[in-house]
Amino acid sequence: MSESKQNDPITVVIVEDDAGIRGGLAAILARAPGVECIGQFTNGEDALAELPELQPRVVLMDINLPGMDGVTCVGRLAGKLPNTHILMLTVHEDTDTIFNSLAAGASGYLLKPPRADELLAAIKDVFTGGAPMTANIARKVVQSFKQVPAEPSAAESLSPRESEILELLAQGLAYKEIADRLDISYSTVRTHIERIYTKLHVHSRSHAVAKYLGDDY
Repeated sequence: MSESKQNDPITVVIVEDDAGIRGGLAAILARAPGVECIGQFTNGEDALAELPELQPRVVLMDINLPGMDGVTCVGRLAGKLPNTHILMLTVHEDTDTIFNSLAAGASGYLLKPPRADELLAAIKDVFTGGAPMTANIARKVVQSFKQVPAEPSAAESLSPRESEILELLAQGLAYKEIADRLDISYSTVRTHIERIYTKLHVHSRSHAVAKYLGDDY
């Protein structure tokens, strides 16, 4: 898929079985500038079938879906949608379940129902390279993946620029901040990061940073 222009609306899909919450999320997105809801699904099976065609930039995924749960759906979508960021929606901060969803390829999570400002901030944060999650869950993700070192051939295949960008990702910088720091365009940063993901065989910022930390410490 070609790179979206930075000023294009952020396309969002909602995967949520609770009609009230799904409607509330859609209403928030409909009123907000800079985002566009392009689809709604009530289960993981339909989402898995349709999302590759829609190619949204952000997916709001309920963890506790009927049938295929959200964690399983994320794991199956991660390889099919390398340019899509998935935010998990959960009622409780169940550390193990949230960790499993992040390990499967999600980029962050939100407690539901989120306030309008929280939802929009999280969508923009994850779209620009952020990973909204609490410190204890982030620590658990990193510690887990530090136990699995990156393949030497994959890590060594990174170009100097890709290694530089990965270092800045590990420092917590968002894509826009990396672009400003290196004096390159936002779209160029996204292209480099997509190549990093491919070379390291990962599908999310959490995986990439964890592999980087596992190599260096």
